[in-house]
Amino acid sequence: MKNAVVGFPRVGKLRELKFVSEKYFKGEVNQDELQKVAKDLRKEHWTFQKNAGIDYISSNDFSFYDGVLDTAVLLNAIPEKYAKLGLGAIDTYFAMARGYQGEAGDVSALAMKKWFNTNYHYIVPEISDDTVIKVAGDKPFSEYVEAKELGIDTKPVIVGPFTFLSLAKYQGEKKAADFAKDTAKAYVEIIEKLAGLSAQWIQFDEPALVRDLSEEDFDLFKTLYEIILPAKGSAKILLQTYFGDIRDYYKEIITFDFDGIGLDFLEGKKSASLVKEYGFPKDKVLFAGLINGKNIWKANYEKVLSSVNELKNYADNIVLSTSCSLLHVPYTLDNESELKPEVEQYFSFAIEKLNELHELSILAFDDDYKSSKEYKENQKVFEKERLYKNDAVWQQVDSLKEEDFVRLPERKERQRIQKEELQLPAFPTTTIGSFPQTIEVKKNRTSYRKGEIDKAAYDKRVYEFIKDCIKEQEELGIDVLVHGEYERNDMVEFFGENLEGYVFTQKAWVQSYGTRCVKPPIIFGDVKRNKPITVEYSKYANSLTDKSVKGMLTGPVTILNWSFPREDISLKEMAYQIGIAIREEVLDLEKAGINVIQIDEAALKEKLPIRKSDWYSEYLDWAIPAFRLCHSGVAPQTQIHTHMCYSEFDDIIKDIDNMDADVITFEASRSKLTILDAIKESNFETEVGPGVYDIHSPRVPSVDEIVQALEKMLAKIDKDKLWVNPDCGLKTRGITETRASLANLVEAAVKIREKYA
Repeated sequence: MKNAVVGFPRVGKLRELKFVSEKYFKGEVNQDELQKVAKDLRKEHWTFQKNAGIDYISSNDFSFYDGVLDTAVLLNAIPEKYAKLGLGAIDTYFAMARGYQGEAGDVSALAMKKWFNTNYHYIVPEISDDTVIKVAGDKPFSEYVEAKELGIDTKPVIVGPFTFLSLAKYQGEKKAADFAKDTAKAYVEIIEKLAGLSAQWIQFDEPALVRDLSEEDFDLFKTLYEIILPAKGSAKILLQTYFGDIRDYYKEIITFDFDGIGLDFLEGKKSASLVKEYGFPKDKVLFAGLINGKNIWKANYEKVLSSVNELKNYADNIVLSTSCSLLHVPYTLDNESELKPEVEQYFSFAIEKLNELHELSILAFDDDYKSSKEYKENQKVFEKERLYKNDAVWQQVDSLKEEDFVRLPERKERQRIQKEELQLPAFPTTTIGSFPQTIEVKKNRTSYRKGEIDKAAYDKRVYEFIKDCIKEQEELGIDVLVHGEYERNDMVEFFGENLEGYVFTQKAWVQSYGTRCVKPPIIFGDVKRNKPITVEYSKYANSLTDKSVKGMLTGPVTILNWSFPREDISLKEMAYQIGIAIREEVLDLEKAGINVIQIDEAALKEKLPIRKSDWYSEYLDWAIPAFRLCHSGVAPQTQIHTHMCYSEFDDIIKDIDNMDADVITFEASRSKLTILDAIKESNFETEVGPGVYDIHSPRVPSVDEIVQALEKMLAKIDKDKLWVNPDCGLKTRGITETRASLANLVEAAVKIREKYA
């Protein structure tokens, strides 16, 4: 049986792409050096796959920032404000991704959103009425040729036209359907060019097909592919879907003239039943997504091979594939020297998944596969007793009662009490939590990790950073302060390191967006808090000022969603275990005199099922209670904040209000404050701080720019409920730009205060 990889990680096993890109942004390397590292990485990734025995290797899955942005540039969807800067191609590209502030002009970045139900972020294409969709770049073609010259025949991968147009934002009267014919013609040209270069297969990624589709959506799909497919010539077209199933129009889609269709049999709950009920065309190849591209657990060969054997009854031509791109898992276990063998045996990262694919593709046509060495070795892992089981944790979860999820008194009464207690001015200013992670901060952490300094010396330096941070905020005039989070490497990893049941890696980095990589901890066993985690740092910060200092915690749903979860228990059970641990931390912070506590749920929407019919039965019915569990025990005087970012929240705005926080801060600047209408229409009770500027861009917003954003907010939000804050934490920003941005934020708040208070 042949095998395929939907896509491969880009950043390199040691984050080489991240580091060279950041050097390029700083002017420390030139474009030639940037391109050389990129070319070396592509060669390495293709070679790994070839040597592992992968039959269908992807090209054009590499990106300097994001694949959707690459597609926008390829199709000439470059908004005029970026083109007018007069920069070179790569710098225009980065201006769209990161914003630009310099001699050529001042522009903010394009919007950034979560990629379906993952922690990866994509850049949202902007299409105006005068945008001319056409082939304007050569990236897929040059990278295909690059691989060919290495002796590796690849299948070029491009975001499909339906998904591209479905995800784009339209600035004008025209909508997706108005651009369908020109987009289809552009894809015809892409096919012709690749076929002319001898590409045998071309993969169009269409994950938008797994969403709830209307007739209008499918009409757009038909319009596009009824033009594209008749013109494909000698090239074979693979329609690749992932993150769910295509139940709405499966019967219709399999009648189109695709040569292959990729289905996700892991997250696609109905994929197997659809194939069983309606069959699969004999003239097409089924690319069966059975190797998990989103989690790090070893594949159970018995389950995979059983699924393959079942599919053989309905499909004549099967290719064993990853369920989605391996972009969402770390690079390789070879980088890990500290994992215990009894733990490591359970894991499979991107490189290891290649070997699984190869072994399984051989076993798939061996009737006696159960007697093979590979099968027996694999099954040993799944026959063993699970490690790190804690009966006391399960007792706590089982004994939870309804009142554990309800906070009293009701929110309106609490807000009245809190206004009297906190004595904040109108339009209070705050930040989301973290302050810049300087070289000194990182050096202190590295020295401690390497054993060069002890915990006392490490904490002494952390307290110095906290003292400077409090002083800085007081000088800026911020109303509710933070301690800066200098003791934390990552908002989830830090908590995982302080909880039982977690396992950690050294270099298992995963791309979140652009040059931002995260190292998700792994939930390996039952989760329990053994001692206070943040209390001493918050207590010290609070002692330095008369102003309120927020206790900063990460919520249970975000800790779960930004970890690699177990597969042997439910997400709900894991969320409640973590929720109990965070609840204990909240109550200890309150005892220590912290009267404002922020419990971030940045990733609340991340695992929301793509289909609305599954929202409550599979997610919101436990995700919202898991958050409420954390804060239901605090006094009414204690103000509970939460934060969310880079997702579309409009459709669950009432559920967010039902989290029963007192204040919520949203990312809003990159999404152009579109959430304001939903807040107004839902009679949102929670006090709210939509972000007034984008912290993922190095540009400094002007006072007038922030004032205008606040004026826009006040048209939709009651002035007694509006907070003023950036859209996310400041850890990735530099000190100079942070200070300038916050100074402008405070000045803008004062102007608004004088006008409206």
